[in-house]
Amino acid sequence: MEFLSRVANGLRLRFRPKGTLLEYESPELVEVVFQKTKLFQPTDPWTELNEARTVLDFGGGCGIHYKEAQYKEAQLERVRWAVVETPAMVARASELETGNLKFFAKIADAAAWLGDIDVIYSNGALQYTPDPATTLKELCDLGAKALLWKRVVFSDRVETEQQISWLSQNGPGTILGVPSKAVRHYLTPIPESTFLAFHRGYRLEFRSEDTLRFVKEPE
Repeated sequence: MEFLSRVANGLRLRFRPKGTLLEYESPELVEVVFQKTKLFQPTDPWTELNEARTVLDFGGGCGIHYKEAQYKEAQLERVRWAVVETPAMVARASELETGNLKFFAKIADAAAWLGDIDVIYSNGALQYTPDPATTLKELCDLGAKALLWKRVVFSDRVETEQQISWLSQNGPGTILGVPSKAVRHYLTPIPESTFLAFHRGYRLEFRSEDTLRFVKEPE
């Protein structure tokens, strides 16, 4: 047992992070996500958004979901895609903008550029905002035709908790030369009843373990 304990302690020392970054405003984290997204190449069809022509992608990094949807090239010739991200991520990702892909730090600015919104899409981002309920209300109030949520964290105890990840775990895929640093995230869950209540005027069309899709009811 003493030998195993020494081995465990040695492993912890060996893999101890060489510094800790704070959330998504860190230039190092932003650069890792940017470089990974540039290299990412989709290999499988992605049909979650079907025939959407305008998409507001909340928390879409440097456009990873847009690249995943590019597997359907004929669709992307006409889709307009607005990514809402942190100011630091928006500043770096602007290099990847096209006529159909734009990045915004504010939900209202993204909505103004899109006009009529077919789909609001968000994958694992809502709980990392300072106030998930306020953010959710702002998104739902836009009146999009559909809202597609993935990996939302529900809990009746609305307490912010700290999470730690490796820098290399952030962003799609892998790249060489990422420093062995940790990234500190703050997660705030939202009660499921609160989440559902904000979707007034919407019908829950589909639900699975990690996905909820709402469609707007006819007026």
